[in-house]
Amino acid sequence: MKFRAYVVFTVILFLFSQVTNAQLTVFGGPQISSANYTIREVDQPTKYKTGFMAGVGLRSLIEGPAYFAPSLYYSKKGYEVTFNQRATPPDSNAKNNNTSIHTIELAPLVQINLSKSPSYLFVRLGPAVDFALSGTEAFDSSNNKRISRNMAFDFAVYSYVTISGIVQLGYQHKSGLTVFAHYGLGLSSLNNNDGGPGIRHRIAGISAGWRLGKKR
Repeated sequence: MKFRAYVVFTVILFLFSQVTNAQLTVFGGPQISSANYTIREVDQPTKYKTGFMAGVGLRSLIEGPAYFAPSLYYSKKGYEVTFNQRATPPDSNAKNNNTSIHTIELAPLVQINLSKSPSYLFVRLGPAVDFALSGTEAFDSSNNKRISRNMAFDFAVYSYVTISGIVQLGYQHKSGLTVFAHYGLGLSSLNNNDGGPGIRHRIAGISAGWRLGKKR
C-alpha cells in the first residue's frame, strides 16, 4: 500500500510539473549509511553499509538564485552496531545488530544556483522526512544464538517516521544531466522505546539524474 502511495505521489509530481511549468528530474545512485547510535548517552561502535536511492524531484523559481526543489525518493539504508551496553530494541541480550531499512523520503529542499550560466553548480539544503516501508535486523544474543527477523515498527519499538537534515552539492549541465553528492544527518531517533537507544541516521552518497522537458 505504501509503495502504491509512492507511485501515486510520483504521478502527481509529474502532472504538477506539466501544469506549473516546473522542471522535473529523475535521479538515482549509490549511498552508504550508518547511525549515530548511543545508549544512555554512550556512543556505540558502528559501521557503514551500502545502499542506494532513486526518485524524482521538481524545481520552481522562488526569487533570484533561489528555487524550491522538493524531491520524493526511495532510500535503502541501515547500520551495523556493536553494543557495549544493554538496551531494547533490538533485545536486552543482543551483542550487536545489523539492519537494512527500506524507506520513502520526502525532502522539501531549497536550491541556490551558484552561477547564471546555462551549466552551473548548485547547493540544496533542508529537511527530509522518511517513512519506513519495511526492515530486517540480525543480531547475536548473549546465549550465542543468531536471530534474524523483520523489524517491528510501532510506538514502543522502531519509529515509522524519522526526520533528517539534508545538504546536497551538485552540477547541472545545460544538456539536462545532473550530478550531486548528498549528506544526511538524523535529527530524530529511529527508536521509540522509552529508555532505549538513540538511533540517528547518517547517510552519504552520489547520484546522477536527467532533467526532463524544456532545458532552461
